[in-house]
Amino acid sequence: MTKRKIAVFTGNRAEYGLQYPILKAIDEHPDLEYQLLVSGAHLDNNFGRTLDEIRNDGFRIAAEVKIDMDVDSKIATAQAIGSGVLSISQVLEETKPDIMVVYADRFEGFAAVIASTQMNIPTAHIEGGDITEGGALDDSVRHAMTKLSHIHFTTNQQASNRILGMGEESWRVHTVGFPAIDLISEGNYATPDEIVEQLNLDLTKPVVLFTQHSVTTEFEKAADQLKPSVAAMRELSAEGTQIIMTYPNNDAGGRAIISGLDEFKKEGCPGIQVHRSLGRYLYHGVLALAQNSELKVACVGNSSSGIKETPVFGCPTVNIGSRQQGRLRGENVIDADYDKASISDSVKRCLYDDSFRGVCRKTTNPYYMGDAGKKIASVLSEVSLNQALLRKAMMLKGEERDGYFC
Repeated sequence: MTKRKIAVFTGNRAEYGLQYPILKAIDEHPDLEYQLLVSGAHLDNNFGRTLDEIRNDGFRIAAEVKIDMDVDSKIATAQAIGSGVLSISQVLEETKPDIMVVYADRFEGFAAVIASTQMNIPTAHIEGGDITEGGALDDSVRHAMTKLSHIHFTTNQQASNRILGMGEESWRVHTVGFPAIDLISEGNYATPDEIVEQLNLDLTKPVVLFTQHSVTTEFEKAADQLKPSVAAMRELSAEGTQIIMTYPNNDAGGRAIISGLDEFKKEGCPGIQVHRSLGRYLYHGVLALAQNSELKVACVGNSSSGIKETPVFGCPTVNIGSRQQGRLRGENVIDADYDKASISDSVKRCLYDDSFRGVCRKTTNPYYMGDAGKKIASVLSEVSLNQALLRKAMMLKGEERDGYFC
């Protein structure tokens, strides 16, 4: 029997970390084989060039897809989507996959979905139906990707309900949970000893893991929005907190944040580290330190990992600004404004408030269902590849009922 060829597209480090369980499940499935298409920040030295991480994980790269994005601006993002459509469509023409898998809400993924669906390649979208109302373009891109795609894998029932509310046929929608938790459940992350060795940490002192991205609808404010965070980290560092800072995504405004982080690094504040990327294994290992009630650990910034991945570790989290507004979340998240005192006070609560730390350790993870990767691989192996899959029907009739259209 010929194996189905599943093209999996990845455009940045965080997205790849979430796709790892899916790639692993496809690789282990007897009826599937993957074609990994690597693009975006994976190929950009400015954002960590994470190809080595992928290779070290043992995955074969079928193609490196260059997307041109040289200027930190809105027009650069729009032009990058166009560049991506051209480059990705050429790779798809050469590799001829049976199904294309694309993740979440990134502009690179948007380009991939446009290319694959316009080429009549059945396309599966992961993490559709989520909402982030905080000023990023994520919602618009994510929902557009949903309407273009043919198969939907969601992380929670609310997301599935939203996709059904967009008029998608119910047989296309599969509620599978958050794939990254598969690896976390397996304990596939760095041990405390590995963390101490690789990051030179003293675990008797507090640890903060910090990542702040730009808000794409106000990217010109990215540098200013970083300043209160840096001021808060400077204060915490002076009080003995160890701070691990990582680069942002390659969104518009990302380079301004990198410049700010690099300038902060030059100050030589004790206990401050700045990394292009930690990699999934080490990143999750730091968060997992929070499972030990004697250690003081907090995740700080505005990354979705602070919302979706920290609950499984019981790790206290400070969410800065609007970027993750509207996200389904656990009880371990505190919101802070772009204000030094707000950020600093929130971090100190995460580190020193035993009552709140106890709540964090007991919080439920609204994204956990188990074996998401295997569920996705099973659907990809069994779905009928026919015209019914490609010809999408609109299930909403447009009739008004009690103020709603159905």
